[in-house]
Amino acid sequence: QVHVVESGGGLVQPGGSLRLSCAASGFTFETYIMRWYRQAPGKDKELVAGIGANIVYADSVKGRFTISRDNAKNTVYLQMNSLKPEDTAVYYCKAHGGTRRSDYWGQGTQVTVSS
Repeated sequence: QVHVVESGGGLVQPGGSLRLSCAASGFTFETYIMRWYRQAPGKDKELVAGIGANIVYADSVKGRFTISRDNAKNTVYLQMNSLKPEDTAVYYCKAHGGTRRSDYWGQGTQVTVSS
């Protein structure tokens, strides 16, 4: 059974930092591309960062966010620094891969940047 579980969200002041974690199980983690998405109220879900053979970032987070993974722990991280109010969103983790090109989503974790 596949599980993808995000954690680490919360309320932080502008300029602060948070580290999100996404723990996965039930599939061959190291062979999957792992991506972080976010969805702000009234907006579409957008790609924030991805890690596979390459690492990609949305322009809006380059230089502030860092994605990493620990295959021994089946976990992907998103270190978020210099947070801005516009980073406020629900952050989702998605695993993509396998012979069927499956997508496995987590339930999301809320990040609120506010003073």
